[in-house]
Amino acid sequence: MSNHATTMFWGVGDGSQFIAGIQQSINNLVQQSGIYTGDNLFTYQRNLSFLDDEPLMAAWRRHASDAMEKAILWRTSILLGGVRNGLKLTGDFVECGCYKGTSVRILCDAVNFGAVDKRYFLYDLFEYDAATMANGMPEHGQQLYEQVQQRFADLPNVVVTQGRVPEVLGEVAPERIAFMHLDMNSATAEVGALGVLWDRMVPGAMLVLDDYGWEGYRAQKLAEDAWLGARGFQVIELPTGQGMVIKQ
Repeated sequence: MSNHATTMFWGVGDGSQFIAGIQQSINNLVQQSGIYTGDNLFTYQRNLSFLDDEPLMAAWRRHASDAMEKAILWRTSILLGGVRNGLKLTGDFVECGCYKGTSVRILCDAVNFGAVDKRYFLYDLFEYDAATMANGMPEHGQQLYEQVQQRFADLPNVVVTQGRVPEVLGEVAPERIAFMHLDMNSATAEVGALGVLWDRMVPGAMLVLDDYGWEGYRAQKLAEDAWLGARGFQVIELPTGQGMVIKQ
């Protein structure tokens, strides 16, 4: 049984002491297996089945280059489950808030998306906007849009669009959606995206809300609970901090 250990945690004071505490906890385990550390997770004696998913792991080793991308492997595996489910359905895929496109590139490689008769629509501002974005990311800037386009240059069925969600969805968006991932750190943007795209999701399609379970983004959870609850749906909060809904 494999482990996946990283030292990427958010919201800690003295990082070295925090990691030392985790290591001390690991040292006290009777069975030091099935361990996952990072992304504010510390679990043990789990199967961690995604570590045995060779298409996923090969793509992850190829494209996950920084500490954050490596730490969120479990989250990425959840997205892959949504993509694989969506391959069985009618419709295209959507990610709002793609940033560098790393996760989607991993997903595309894992399912050989270039050979799939679907499109993957990616949206982002790509540049930091203090008026609408809670947190700027290190690589936000004028160059990022072109870099993400280049990242998918070999996959013509990946459509990269720069613009503000939900406004830009009126210009470029699929008619039917088999999988959708929202990761915009903004309650207004994400509820706006749901307002435009939810009815386009086909029965059986999975929606993943990246920030749903994170306390720092509780405003999104509350807004999404209200919006989806009014339509008879309840979000399943995952240990990864994501939220999941299956459209029926």
